Amino acid sequence: MHVVAVLALDQVIPFDLSTPIEVFTRTRLPDGRSGYQVRICAERPEVDAGAFTLRAPRGLDGLADADTIVVPGTASPTAPPPPAVVEALTSAAAAGTRIASICSGTFPLAATGLLDGLRATTHWSAAGLLAESFPDVEVDADVLYVDNGQVLTSAGAAAGLDLCLHLIRRDYGSAVAADAARLSVMPLEREGGQAQFIVRPLPPTPRGSELEPLCAWLQDNLARELTLADIAARAHTSPRTLMRRFREQTGSTPLQWLHRARIRQAQHLLETTGHTVERIAAQVGFGSPTAFRDRFKRTTGVSPQAYRRSFA
Repeated sequence: MHVVAVLALDQVIPFDLSTPIEVFTRTRLPDGRSGYQVRICAERPEVDAGAFTLRAPRGLDGLADADTIVVPGTASPTAPPPPAVVEALTSAAAAGTRIASICSGTFPLAATGLLDGLRATTHWSAAGLLAESFPDVEVDADVLYVDNGQVLTSAGAAAGLDLCLHLIRRDYGSAVAADAARLSVMPLEREGGQAQFIVRPLPPTPRGSELEPLCAWLQDNLARELTLADIAARAHTSPRTLMRRFREQTGSTPLQWLHRARIRQAQHLLETTGHTVERIAAQVGFGSPTAFRDRFKRTTGVSPQAYRRSFA
């Protein structure tokens, strides 16, 4: 039987801890047998889990003969893992054990060096911190999980379910994984990635600068088909000078700023109105619904209709 060891670190997030326990213990093979044996392991017998204290039945020795190790997220992701934990994880990896992380569990996994040179993900709100803390890791904040073969990482909360179902499919095939997905009331494959969940604020407006009135005008005229020349004329300057000022003060070009503002407004309309996609495309200044759908999906990872189903 496939053995899954769930590593409980101090300040472990209970949701992340329970996800692999629930998914793997409920997995059944076609003949009715359990697909996995799950064990909870920790460096010390008692683990601080925030709202409660967890008593782990196994120590770090429980990682040594596991087929898969899962590292759940913690409330203090930047806290360095204890040396004994680092040694246990690196030794397991050297022995060929599969290791996966959920949410901020990517941080202690990255601290072992096992993610150096690899693509990885974590909760979108912590992706910048992960990239800053571990520059040798290629951080992808847009996906639900990343499978590097032996080492896997997943995004926040529900993405841990996506990762567990993916592991079941790798181990036992799609039929067993689909049955586990039904028990979890989850689709086996969710549409899109993390991009659809990122709260996208309005584009930055340089307060008090010469561009502030122009940005306000752009925000009020999203429905118009504006070119760079149109925007430069409004600013009473040349397109070249406008480009330079925009890059200096906003970090983007005028048209990039405009597209970002249009997509954010489109998200708001999809969330709060029953307007058709065609009407919203016109309201935010896209020349055609097709162009709007393409731009929206490139930005958020899902179609406008899928976004509406999730967030309206």
